[in-house]
Amino acid sequence: MGHSIEVLKQEIISSFGTPSAVIDLDVVERNIARVQEICDRAGVANRPHIKTHKSPVLARMQIDAGAKGICCQKLGEAEVMADAGIEDIIVATNILGAAASGRLAALQARVGLKVCADSTVTLAAYAKAAEDAGRVMDVLVECDTGRKRAGVETTQEALELAKVIRDDPWLDFAGLLYYPPNDGWDKTQGFHDVVVAGLDALGLEAGIVSTGGTPNLVNLGKLTGATEHRAGTCIFNDRMMMAAGAATLEDCAFQVFTSVVSRGGPDRGILDAGSKTLTSDQGGLEGYGLIPEHPDAGIVGFAEEHGFLDLAKCNAKPAVGDVVRVIPNHVCVAVNMVDQLVVVRGNEVVDVIDVAARGRLV
Repeated sequence: MGHSIEVLKQEIISSFGTPSAVIDLDVVERNIARVQEICDRAGVANRPHIKTHKSPVLARMQIDAGAKGICCQKLGEAEVMADAGIEDIIVATNILGAAASGRLAALQARVGLKVCADSTVTLAAYAKAAEDAGRVMDVLVECDTGRKRAGVETTQEALELAKVIRDDPWLDFAGLLYYPPNDGWDKTQGFHDVVVAGLDALGLEAGIVSTGGTPNLVNLGKLTGATEHRAGTCIFNDRMMMAAGAATLEDCAFQVFTSVVSRGGPDRGILDAGSKTLTSDQGGLEGYGLIPEHPDAGIVGFAEEHGFLDLAKCNAKPAVGDVVRVIPNHVCVAVNMVDQLVVVRGNEVVDVIDVAARGRLV
């Protein structure tokens, strides 16, 4: 049957204190199964992006549910995952600092990585790391089809990089990596078709065609030729995913339990969770989080350890000492600021998971 939420709040504050980062295992498992089903139905492999949870324990749960491997954002994350025995890894950023330091070569010697590049400078760094490791490195060409982040913007650039990879004895062309705009899949298809034709003329084939993004889960099946999808936030979800229509309140597995520590005025209050807990990344939203117990309350500002509440619109207002839950705007940043996640099921604490890859900036 489980405990009531009020009993759980008292267990959290007495056993861990506040603020505490808490995940609901029932919701996590449901989210993992939902994404796997979406990928299976679309006929693409599921490659979860672990930048959201940064935990080998949770990555293993995703793999056990059917994921083919994982995606990391930084080499340091990949090191942690490799240490846990996970070997099918894509690192989805240009890796230059870790290549220069020798860490890329060291990990490549242990695990055959898949990396991405959008310039010859990056390819040269990969070739040197692969040679130092004594193992050929798989490389995907990253392509930008409208999001204006990393990636080449023209099909010609993509093909020129593919040719450089083909001609380098230490590199192997593995495929193409996309992060299409949510409304840009038709444009991505046109780009992809031209690149595939050009690759054929070069004697190459894109064994991996990887797309990404939790909001893009609704678009799976729209890119002919796609082989896999990378989504991260969907394991926990957050206010940004709710605003994007990619999740509901019931899909949000991560919450910060925080105490009301001050009520300095009739319409204001202070939480013991500030910018170092809930993140100042607003994600285009109003305020800095949603309090399910008081949805009309606004978290309107931060100090490092304080969250400033505007309670003017609340009929029932929290009192000093009350523990409330906050769904952050951007869960990936919030997770990276804590050492552990308290795991609950049925409002009972069942485990504590280390955020093993937090702070891995390189």
